[in-house]
Amino acid sequence: MRLTFDPRHNIAYLRLRQKTAEVETIHVSDEINIDLAPDGSVYGIELLNASALLHAADGGRLTVVDEAGGQKTDVRLPG
Repeated sequence: MRLTFDPRHNIAYLRLRQKTAEVETIHVSDEINIDLAPDGSVYGIELLNASALLHAADGGRLTVVDEAGGQKTDVRLPG
């Protein structure tokens, strides 16, 4: 999994797996698109107006939590 951010276009992309085929993009809202494989599995999630979306809830901090192991990692997002 990989989270990328393009500050020039204010777009973030959460890639869940490598693209191995053409994708179908589903427009969920004005700010969210989801890329689907032909079998319906999710390749990734695109966030438009990303700086507002990513900073809204936790002040620009991304927290990755391992629920099973109890470990937590905080990453400060750019912007």
